[in-house]
Amino acid sequence: MNSKLEAFKQNMNGKKVVVLGIGVSNKPIIQMLLSYGAIVTACDKNDELTPELVSLMRMGAKFSLGEKYLDNLDCDMLIRTPGMRPDLPQIQAAKKRGAKITSEMELFFDLCPCKIIGVTGSDGKTTTSTLIYNLLKREGHTVHLGGNIGTPLLPKIDTIEKGQYAVVELSSFQLQTMKKSPHISVITNVSPNHLDIHKSMEEYVEAKKNIFLHQTKTGRLILNADNEITAGLAPEAKGNVITFGRATEDANVVLKDGKIYMDGTMVVDTADIMLPGMHNVENYMAAIAAVQKIVKPTTVRKVAKSFAGVEHRIEYVREVDGVKFYNDSIASSPSRTRAGLYSFDQKIILIAGGYDKRIPFDQFGHDVKAKVKRLYLIGATASKIKDAVVRAYGGKKTMPLFIYPTLEQAVKEAYMGAEAGDIVMLSPACASFDMFKNFEERGKRYKELVKSL
Repeated sequence: MNSKLEAFKQNMNGKKVVVLGIGVSNKPIIQMLLSYGAIVTACDKNDELTPELVSLMRMGAKFSLGEKYLDNLDCDMLIRTPGMRPDLPQIQAAKKRGAKITSEMELFFDLCPCKIIGVTGSDGKTTTSTLIYNLLKREGHTVHLGGNIGTPLLPKIDTIEKGQYAVVELSSFQLQTMKKSPHISVITNVSPNHLDIHKSMEEYVEAKKNIFLHQTKTGRLILNADNEITAGLAPEAKGNVITFGRATEDANVVLKDGKIYMDGTMVVDTADIMLPGMHNVENYMAAIAAVQKIVKPTTVRKVAKSFAGVEHRIEYVREVDGVKFYNDSIASSPSRTRAGLYSFDQKIILIAGGYDKRIPFDQFGHDVKAKVKRLYLIGATASKIKDAVVRAYGGKKTMPLFIYPTLEQAVKEAYMGAEAGDIVMLSPACASFDMFKNFEERGKRYKELVKSL
């Protein structure tokens, strides 16, 4: 029996709770709170009354929709959606009136009875989280996977028991207000990202640090020794620090002669890893460090030979007339696209561009120069990326470079300009919000277009 959960259920009965945002992850949370007897008001800028909202209304939910959705936040508890800044005047006003300000992930950490393994980073956190989940599951453990990966864990709290594991992908938005840290924390890397929401790079890094700042001496922190920012966080850790790195020989997890070693013991040959690219080797190194003494090397090898990856992450789509198409829609930052580009030995035909997160593209311009055969740009950042590429060429003529208003046109023209043996990849280096709801919708649309060629 989860005594903390039972106490929470009793405390919620009759309490006024405001849930900010009615996205996919918050709907089951609203249902859960209603089942506990809470008086729930769901707030969202979108004023469309969908069938799902009507269903929630029949269950007893109230709504505040449209432009003034934050005007009345009178409540006992306010659950903030990730990406909504906690310092918004309306949220701070509710706090002054006595409301407890929290989030789905903060509540989950308060109530979860089992050990939590948390993964954050600018790139690679979804694949690393999924790897850890698969390694633990293959070893025979009961594991729950969720968080920023798209599955809210709080509504599943009734099914989670002591002795199990929860693997949680954590974004900077989720971490920003956290007052608890996972038992095992992984930071894959840190590079500029989400600077359209965070006030500065410093704020972004400070948010990431919450994944380990609240650990005890028994906690475990896994850091990328090759990444300057993450390597510099080690002195602030309270628990045991384990490092991994392809270029750092004195890390705990290292790469030597094509094999991954953990504290001198060979764990897996990279030739057995199905996922393409050295960045995925790093993801394996991080996952191996996270499950040290929990998962046997033989289990790691079995997973390496069978795990084909996560959708939208350098995902093979199909081959048309000798041209191979890959979907890397998850790449919403220049560093993520860079990793995708260097996953292939040849220069590729790249489709990039999208929503502007105010991340500089200077280094990306040089990556494109080194690894791209033809470049097709779309979205709000098309001109900024083009300018960065031109600068990388010293203001001279670049490789064939085109700007199109839609993804449909870019895919069609990229195919028309390709030859047998070429690789075409959607790897935008930008978020999707200028054209699509999210990277999943963008990736699915790309695959539809490729399959229709």
